[in-house]
Parts: sequence; structure tokens; C-alpha cells
Amino acid sequence: MITDLTTGNIRKLLWSFSIPMLISVAFQQMYNIADSVIAGRFIGEDALAAVGASYPITMIFMAIAIGSCAGCAVSISRLFGGRQYIHLKCAVSTIFITCVVLSVILTVFGVWQGQNMLRMLQTPENIFSDGALYLNIYIYGFLFLFLYNVCTGIFTALGDSKTPLYFLIGSSIGNILLDLLFVIVFDMGVAGVAWATFAAQGISSLLALAALLHRLKQIPTTKQFPLFSFHLLGQISVIAVPSILQQSFVSVGNLFIQGLVNSFGSAVIAGYSSAIKLNTFSVTCMSTLANGLSSFTAQNIGAHKESRITDGLKESLRMGALVCLPFVVIYLFLGRFAIGLFLDNGSPNAIHAGMMFLRIVSPFYFVVMVKAMCDGVLRGTSSIAYFTTTTFTDLVLRVVLAYFFVKALSMDSTGIWLSWPVGWTLSAALSFWFYHIRPWQHHGPKPKRRMAAKS
Repeated sequence: MITDLTTGNIRKLLWSFSIPMLISVAFQQMYNIADSVIAGRFIGEDALAAVGASYPITMIFMAIAIGSCAGCAVSISRLFGGRQYIHLKCAVSTIFITCVVLSVILTVFGVWQGQNMLRMLQTPENIFSDGALYLNIYIYGFLFLFLYNVCTGIFTALGDSKTPLYFLIGSSIGNILLDLLFVIVFDMGVAGVAWATFAAQGISSLLALAALLHRLKQIPTTKQFPLFSFHLLGQISVIAVPSILQQSFVSVGNLFIQGLVNSFGSAVIAGYSSAIKLNTFSVTCMSTLANGLSSFTAQNIGAHKESRITDGLKESLRMGALVCLPFVVIYLFLGRFAIGLFLDNGSPNAIHAGMMFLRIVSPFYFVVMVKAMCDGVLRGTSSIAYFTTTTFTDLVLRVVLAYFFVKALSMDSTGIWLSWPVGWTLSAALSFWFYHIRPWQHHGPKPKRRMAAKS
């Protein structure tokens, strides 16, 4: 169902639009977490550490997919809000052609340099082989990952947050079942975990693509649209490239932090791998609400209804607070249970490392939520320079402080975990200030009033 976010009750619109997205991200994170849970419980602590060691590298590829998704969503939302349907269809085909070309290039690069990246992170020898195997199989499926995220972004831009949910539920359940089949029945080890994800992502991405193409046919246009437009690609890139860079900044920062974590040995790597998956679950939920707010903001900018943006932010902050609360309670007071999902019989050092991470960072989820929502508005209004600045600030602070606490102050791995709250707090303050000065009213591009024919 395609939804117009420029009219109607804002609270009702955002809740009905965001809930399917939250359920989607819950299932998406479920099959990301399933890999680590099954590796840790049924293969062993070293297998969990191997999957975890490759995680920051896989997140670079994920960052490109998510950044592309966010950029496409804003661009398509603008065109849809302005009823420029011919340009919308041309933009979609341009996006997919670019997506295929870019994913092939990145797959070749990933296979070529994957092992060198693991060595750069000082991955311990006892987990290097499994880490490299998992990483290679993951990279083979990058095209599927890219396609699914772009399809999700376009569905969201059209106001449809339910269709991606249906595919994701099936994919998540399928991934978990395949994990269990490949690891327990076929005894494929870490390779089984990776191939299960590959198969689940491949099926869901192709089904999502077919459903999206069918949906686009239902939008009437009176003339044929070009399959590729460099002009529209340029407009999309203005949003997508900074979004990709923003996501990549975080992932590159995580590479440096992973290298620091790896220096403490495989037990700490296993604990960190468990905790960072749980942390990613919570932060991704906030980012998902922010992506919905970006689509809401972009549609209203396209329809020249900027007055609705402030009310949209206020309602999103309320939703974000409700989403944060259970994560904070569970991670702060039930951290041992949460880490135990991954490491039922793990070493004390691994369990301690994971629990300390959760206890230190989880109280600051409310701060992250404020930053995510303000960033959602900045992205939706194409205030990308401001949006990127806040993320870069967070990245630099976390990396510099992590190395300072460990190297200069000779702290243990706890020093790494302490860098998260400081970076989040300062970058959240910056995001809120940028929202407060409303740069899109002074420096943002003027919306075009000329519209293509509706049909």
C-alpha cells in the first residue's frame, strides 16, 4: 500500500508507518544475531569470535547498502510527494542499474582484499581461517544485500512499510532454519552459518524486487520514461553519497576499534561480538525510526508543507523513548542473560567483557535516539553537510578516546567501551543544535514547483 505522508494526523501516520518498519528491523536483526548465537552455542567460542572478527568488515558493505537505501528513500520521497511520477520511475530504474554495477565492483574488491583486511585488524591465528571463510561467503551475497536494502528504501519512500516486512519475516525464519540445518545436521561449521545467510538474503531480495516492480506498474504515467538518467543519478547521489559516507565513517571507526579489541584475545573478541550484536539491534531500531522520519520529512518538503516537520520530530522522539526503554532495562539489569544467549558455556573473560559493554553503553540509548531523530530531519531536508558532520564527530571521538584510554591510560577493554557514551553525547548535542538552526530554510535547495503529469 502506497501512503501519502503529507496529509492527515501526524501521530497516527507515523505510528502506523513506523511499527511495520520496527518489526522489520527486529526480524532483520534476528537473523543477524542468529548467526552468532548458533555459532557460539553449537560450534564454540572460537567460532563466535571468528564471526565477530569479520563483523566490522561486513558492516562496511552493510554501510554502503544502508546509505544507498537512505539516499534513495529521500530522493524518491521528494518525487512522490511532488507527484513527479515519470521522474520517479526513471529514478528507480537508474538506481537499480547503478546498484548492480556498484555491487559487482565491491564484490570483486571484497574477495580480493578480504583476508588482508582481517590481517590488518590483527585477527588471532586461532580464528583467522574461519573468519576469512565467513567473510568471503558474506561478500558473495553483497548484490542480494544491496538489492534488498534499496527495495526497502523505495517501498518506504512510497509510504509502504508493510511489504518489506512480509519478505523479511520469511527471510529471517528461513535463515534460522537453514542455520540449524547446515550447522547441526550437516555439520558445516562456520561455512554453514554464512551460506544460510547468503540463501536467505538472496531469496528475499529477489522477491522484494519482483513485488516492487509490480507496485510501480500501478502508478500511472502517460509516456515512456528513460531507463537511465545521469541528471537524476546526480540528484540521488547528492543524498546517497553523503549517507554512504556517513555510514562508512562509522564502519571504518569500528574497524579501528575492532583492531583494538582483537589485541585482547579471542575471549574478549567473543564477548564483544555478542554485545555489539545486541547493541546494533537497539541502535538500528532508532535508526529505523529516523529513516521513517526522513521519508515523512522529505515528502512534506516536496509538498511544501514544512510546518509539519516539527510536529513529526516531536512524535518521533516520543516513539523513540518508548523503543529505548526496554533495551536499557534488559541490557542494564539482565546483561548476563542477554550475553548467555550467545555464550551459554563461554569463558568468564568473554562473559565479563560483553556484560561490561552493555552496562556502560545502554543508559545512553536515549541520547543516541535524540541524535538519530534530529539526523533524520537533517537528512530528509537534504541538509547533508550538517548530518555528516555530526556522525564524523561521533566517529573521531570514539576512536581517539578508545585508543587514549587503552594506550595512554593503560586501561583494559573497559576503556574501549567508555568511548561510546562520550562520542554519542557530544554528537547528539551537535545534531540538536543543527536542527534548531534549521539550515534547510537558509541553505537548502529550493523545491521545484513544476510537476510532471500525474497520468
